[in-house]
Amino acid sequence: MVLYHLSRQVGTVPVVSEAAWYGRSGVTFFFVLSGFVLAWTYDGAHVPAKVFLWRRFARIWPMLAVSVGLSVGAWMIMDHPVSRKAAAATLLAVHAWIPEQVYYSGGNPAAWSLSDEAWFYLTFPLLLAFFARRGGRFWTVTAGLVSLGAVVLWLASSSMSPDIRGWALDYFPLTRSLQFVLGVVAGLAVKRGWRPPVRLIPAVGLILCWHLALVPWHHAVPDAQWYSPYAASQLLSAPLFAALICAAARADQEGRRTALTGRWSIRLGHWSFAWYLVHEIVIRLVIHVHGKPSSLLGTVSIWLLVVPVSLALAGLCYEYVERPTERLLRRLGPTVAKAAPAPHRPAERSGPAPAGRS
Repeated sequence: MVLYHLSRQVGTVPVVSEAAWYGRSGVTFFFVLSGFVLAWTYDGAHVPAKVFLWRRFARIWPMLAVSVGLSVGAWMIMDHPVSRKAAAATLLAVHAWIPEQVYYSGGNPAAWSLSDEAWFYLTFPLLLAFFARRGGRFWTVTAGLVSLGAVVLWLASSSMSPDIRGWALDYFPLTRSLQFVLGVVAGLAVKRGWRPPVRLIPAVGLILCWHLALVPWHHAVPDAQWYSPYAASQLLSAPLFAALICAAARADQEGRRTALTGRWSIRLGHWSFAWYLVHEIVIRLVIHVHGKPSSLLGTVSIWLLVVPVSLALAGLCYEYVERPTERLLRRLGPTVAKAAPAPHRPAERSGPAPAGRS
């Protein structure tokens, strides 16, 4: 996502930008991953819905509020008016439901996905209760239907106006729910013993081949067309990302070491949420101060400035905002009631061992 925004907003770097030009599909990855992780974590955990929802609020809202404050401050520095209604809609996580760009790109443009996530969280207790009672065949059919549904939506968008199509396919929570549901059924399947046939390295290869195939497609079809790879990259990539996530989970179950288990990989994973929310703010400010570069050297220089600055800011946000506020809110909110201990029963007297046994 960072390279995607750098390419689109700062300038392109040969080869790298071509591969990252449709990096917005990373949001699709995170929506599938979100469903997978939640299903894996809460299947069989018997966590009440109010506890689950409070935990998710504690997890995402504090950093959302801080990022909106930073974003609005950046807009003010740039002398760019910000709609109060849009900022309020962002803080309430309802902005992606409104088909007007001033709303879904409101207080913090990167935060639109949290409106979708908030919807996923509201529906997850019902989804888990429904799918947890089903079996492998039902999950397989569901995975096929939601994957096919994405293709149908993409084809049906040909009759929409560009503005409505962009909102309906990119932002609308019900459209993105297909990706979340795919993650939920995949998480339940792997958690309960299904072993994906695709291993981790081939799954990574599939993702790379898919994004490389988008390069000539992009050169042949402008992004403004409904049949361009812009919408397709986000809608059609969900099954590939599901295969990747399932393969990574299988590798973890089997105790195989991967690049995802290193200390810095885990740390970057912790920082990734804050990095996603703040990196585009840093890009805006850097461009405002330095201007848009006119040369490759200038573009690379801004890239090399934005990446470490935004990552350092994300690390600070995680350590001093995200993690402590989540812990505080969890302590203040509802908790899972502990199971009552089993009643004590006095031990029965043992008699002499029967003949022939010792």
